[in-house]
Amino acid sequence: MDDGRPIFQQIAEQLEARILDGSLPEESQVPSINELAAFHRINPATALKGVNRLVDEGTLYKRRGIGMFVSEGARARLLAARRETFRAQHVRPLVERAATLGLSPAQLADMIRKEAGE
Repeated sequence: MDDGRPIFQQIAEQLEARILDGSLPEESQVPSINELAAFHRINPATALKGVNRLVDEGTLYKRRGIGMFVSEGARARLLAARRETFRAQHVRPLVERAATLGLSPAQLADMIRKEAGE
């Protein structure tokens, strides 16, 4: 919890990672704000800010008086968003760099298949 990014953002990303890896399945209850705050030794308001970010995005929802839960379809939405980020940050620059080297898309695909061990 000290990589220079805001702590609330790290809390949200850790919950997203648990949703993606299946340890927090859809419709399961997430740790309470107080549990998150105690575990990470942070102010509950900071934990709440991270959780509320996920509520605002539709990844989590509140059941009044019960707690926070993972929304239906949350994992699929997170995967789609992560894949789009991956494409924008890695694939697009790779394709652009390959073009400057005179590599066709087919040649680039062949290189990727070889690297993947296919």
